[in-house]
Amino acid sequence: MKVLVLNAGSSSHKSCLYELTETLPQRAPKPLWEADIDWTGTTEGILTVKANEVKIEIKLDASKRERGIAQMLATLVEGDTKAIAQLSEIDVVGHRVVHGGNEYTQATRITPEVKEAIARLIPLAPAHNTAHLQGIDAIEQVLGDIPQVAVFDTAFHAKIPLEAAVYPIPYEWYERGIRRYGFHGIGHQYCASKAAQLLDKPLESLKLITCHLGNGCSLAAIKNGISIDTTMGFTPLEGLMMGSRSGSIDPAILIYLMREYQLDGDRLDKMLNQESGLKGVSGISSDLRAIKAAIAQGNDRAQLAFDIYIHRLRSSIGSMLASLGGLDALVFTAGVGEHQAIVREKACEAFEFLGLKLDKEKNVDRAVDENIATSDSTVNVLVIHTEENWAIAQECWKLINSQV
Repeated sequence: MKVLVLNAGSSSHKSCLYELTETLPQRAPKPLWEADIDWTGTTEGILTVKANEVKIEIKLDASKRERGIAQMLATLVEGDTKAIAQLSEIDVVGHRVVHGGNEYTQATRITPEVKEAIARLIPLAPAHNTAHLQGIDAIEQVLGDIPQVAVFDTAFHAKIPLEAAVYPIPYEWYERGIRRYGFHGIGHQYCASKAAQLLDKPLESLKLITCHLGNGCSLAAIKNGISIDTTMGFTPLEGLMMGSRSGSIDPAILIYLMREYQLDGDRLDKMLNQESGLKGVSGISSDLRAIKAAIAQGNDRAQLAFDIYIHRLRSSIGSMLASLGGLDALVFTAGVGEHQAIVREKACEAFEFLGLKLDKEKNVDRAVDENIATSDSTVNVLVIHTEENWAIAQECWKLINSQV
């Protein structure tokens, strides 16, 4: 079975092709082909493709994103990156979908009704769900009536208990769908399973806190393999301070800005999602690498941005710890979580009173899929590279095989 994964985000499209047999492997196999479109440029996108030990780059027109996906797929069957003879060899296409609402709590075959539901949820994840629909439509145009599967980021958090899911506002709003949904679920679920594998213990026996720290950030408290609490909520804006997102703030601030400065919903949305977080406090960048460089040059606002980031990360880890009532492993993943040793060090410092001891040499060695705690630490500290595309491919394999 050949499974194509399309992970369409607000500023990138990541894709890969797996060839799977009748037995699902325990570890992620190497994809036959990988591609990544970076849409952060104002006028052009950059398509990077890797296959057959060859790497190529192609410039794309940023105003024609769906056309870009077609160009990306063409590299599967043409040129030095050709991985298959024809696109019809692909058996199923899996998509990451950020918001599935209450309706979709597991991987689902995409139908017109599913597409309508994803569209209805655009106001809750405007940049992401819009991009997912563009990806689904592009696949339909290029590959026709091929089976497509939506794997929802919210699905892993569907079993969060009501005391964690319901907001303390009039109950009627919960009945209308306003609740904590949680996000990054595909990554959190993968990291939980990988942690159990690395620790050689049953997932059902573990209490884990998984820290997805990238441009978007969220934590999950995972007990017996189930998410029981998480930092993101009704939308991906709640919770931790992020690259350009504020995370949780006093809601009265928004009322104040509306009344005193006449800011409307669109302006507030842009401020909170695109102009806040590390970028907003530092005035420099949403990228932690740029923040660290500015700190090295003595920039006080960059230092303040970093200090707030760490303070809020520690506070939220403490909150997840309280939900779990104990901790077997603290897991770091995603761009910042995997590559920024200083963030892991500062986060762990606050929990030394629990007997958590970080091995500082292992921490700076860029360890991946390893335990970086000392041998006598009471809490394991894991750095895990999230294989999100592989997690999506596994869900596709399971769904298609269950329908055969």
